[in-house]
Amino acid sequence: MITRRHATALLAAAAVLPNAAAAQAPDLYQLQRAVVFGAPDEFDAALKAIKKRGNADMAAGLISSLRYTQGSRSAITEVLAAITGEADAETWYDWMLWQERHPEVVPHPSYAEFKRELFLWIDPNFDVFMRAKHTRREAMRIRLEEITWGGVSKDGIPSLDNPKLIPAADAEFMRDDDLVFGVSINGDTRAYPLRIMGWHEMFNEVIGDVPVALAYCTLCGSGIFFETKVPGRTEPLVFGSSGFLYRSNKLMFDRATHSLWNQFTGRPVLGELVDSGIELTQRPVVIDTWANWRTANADTRILSLKTGYRRDYGSGVVYSAYFGSDDLMFPVDVDQSQLSQKDYVFGVRQFGGAKAWPISAFVDTPVINDELLDRPLVLIGNAATRTARAYERGDLSFKGDAGGVTSKDGTRWQITEDALIAPDGRNLPRVAGHIAYWFAWDGYLGATSELYGR
Repeated sequence: MITRRHATALLAAAAVLPNAAAAQAPDLYQLQRAVVFGAPDEFDAALKAIKKRGNADMAAGLISSLRYTQGSRSAITEVLAAITGEADAETWYDWMLWQERHPEVVPHPSYAEFKRELFLWIDPNFDVFMRAKHTRREAMRIRLEEITWGGVSKDGIPSLDNPKLIPAADAEFMRDDDLVFGVSINGDTRAYPLRIMGWHEMFNEVIGDVPVALAYCTLCGSGIFFETKVPGRTEPLVFGSSGFLYRSNKLMFDRATHSLWNQFTGRPVLGELVDSGIELTQRPVVIDTWANWRTANADTRILSLKTGYRRDYGSGVVYSAYFGSDDLMFPVDVDQSQLSQKDYVFGVRQFGGAKAWPISAFVDTPVINDELLDRPLVLIGNAATRTARAYERGDLSFKGDAGGVTSKDGTRWQITEDALIAPDGRNLPRVAGHIAYWFAWDGYLGATSELYGR
């Protein structure tokens, strides 16, 4: 919470900051600041002036103020209702949902500098993200008013860069039922326990001679495995956690340009790389139990507890309350007509399309023959362990279980991290996909994605 001491310090610092937006409209700019940082009489006068003006373009500033003000939140809500006509919203959470549903309400240009100062009060290091040239509405791929602070500073959730790995036999700290992210590239096979990655949400590595990063958004239940060598750049990108969220999804950043990226889509949304056309290529990743992964991949290495950070890496510790709840921590408008917001899905975005399979679909059958944009796929999953893999199947169809599959010609196929392999040498390549909560998949891909069984 912002204290009066902090507010006074920010006002003093802001007096010497260049305020381009304030020069455009100093009255409106100062009114927004007074609602958060002003003395009681300034607070009251600012709300009165905003209400009298009667324009919804001040709603974004007031909604941001609801989270940080020392003044009366009910007074702010009253003014919000007056300028927007919305009578049912009360809390910051409510108003953020209203804002998401009303993209036609465009904030006044002074809002960008006002929000920048809010973020700089929280952490001056946020300045590298919130440069004026990048926060112009036409320069962004997401709405500035929907970027929220996630509760930590820049790099407050520290990435693991080329961390220490150990042989499977040395991982005595692991329980058989602990979940891991399992990855394998060019025979280099590794496991990253979720109980560790939940504290870090990102690793940057070179695996099988391929520069990669795992971007794990704990809030949306998705660990997405990306290649980080991209066209037009000589060095691989290295990513960190910015401390910001967009619709309850982490905004990661690259350390070369400090552009903000949507973790879910692998695209830059604010900063120098917005118009680069870059979309990170996905690699296959699976969630499985340590026992299952170790059995299937005898030569695997695993992330060591010696990360260089002091955290409680115990089983079931990190985000246990959130993972055990049906509720979201941050506001996002969710269509729950088909699935509940925190139902898990396995999603594939390949071949120019997208499709999601509820993880519950694997309860009755661990093998699903399906397709994505007429590309035949076979999916092999285990709902109990949140495990799913997808492979191209050509003109074959399969039956079987999570331990192996049989094609209709009677051939038993071996399940590997790269392909399904038949005894005669035929192989069917793996297709990249990942697990996520429904709200995240639907929020970013709902309009363009198919949903299995619906």
